[in-house]
Amino acid sequence: MQQDPLIVVVGVCASGKTTLGAGLRGLGYQVRTFAQEHSVSKHLWQRLDPDFLILLECSYETIRRRKRVSWGVKRYRKQLALLSNARAHADLIVRTDGFSAEQLVEYVHRHLVELGMGRLSNGG
Repeated sequence: MQQDPLIVVVGVCASGKTTLGAGLRGLGYQVRTFAQEHSVSKHLWQRLDPDFLILLECSYETIRRRKRVSWGVKRYRKQLALLSNARAHADLIVRTDGFSAEQLVEYVHRHLVELGMGRLSNGG
């Protein structure tokens, strides 16, 4: 039996990793979300050996709207730096500022279907 491809989702804090992961799992995908931005290694995501890497980005202002954070822009920039390797290797980069949770899941699902990784019977 062939195993489904592993999709790994990384991104800055409050960019939608958990939301996207749950939504894609609900559609039948094998997904791991990874809080790379809290690590000290730019290469940590590679340990999961994903078949498809998704990087989610959003502005600092969006993070502050979505989540109560006690840190400032300097830490946000550090998160971006820690994600630079993942960004360079990402199969899909999504700026999530303007997406609702449902729109984000639908957008990524559509993209996966177009790449032949999704199943149209899973809601697409």
